[in-house]
Amino acid sequence: MLEFNQIIERAAEPLTTLTLNFEQRSRSRLKVMLDDGQPAGLFLVRGTVLQQGDRLQAKSGEVIEVRAADETVSSVYVENPLMIARSCYHLGNRHVALQINERFIRYQHDHVLDDMLRGLGLEVVVEQAPFEPESGAYGQHGHTHSNAHAHSHAHEH
Repeated sequence: MLEFNQIIERAAEPLTTLTLNFEQRSRSRLKVMLDDGQPAGLFLVRGTVLQQGDRLQAKSGEVIEVRAADETVSSVYVENPLMIARSCYHLGNRHVALQINERFIRYQHDHVLDDMLRGLGLEVVVEQAPFEPESGAYGQHGHTHSNAHAHSHAHEH
């Protein structure tokens, strides 16, 4: 079984691809089946979140490219910047992972959240699409996240 343990730069040509949904791309230890049918294992640094196009290298040198699988998501296509902001505000208050771009807001499908946004006057489309949410203000654009940070204030984390 191939064991992939590091993300590398795009220079290496991939042997094959590995298609995973968001939950799978968020796990650092995972048994997988490569898209060509080979069994493999992911042994990545804890906190790693794989993104579309990432390349992984096995201990033995093989390289694969990660693909974001289609999954059931709710998408809100909005052209009004105020409505985008309002939607993100309400979803953010519920600590929902969001994929945000200039054309849409997307989250993993949840009928309660869909109803909330419809209540704001928005149209929600349930569809199959890759889900690649924002990594967060403290994330390193998706790959790793460290909880080690130094600052002082009166409350606990």
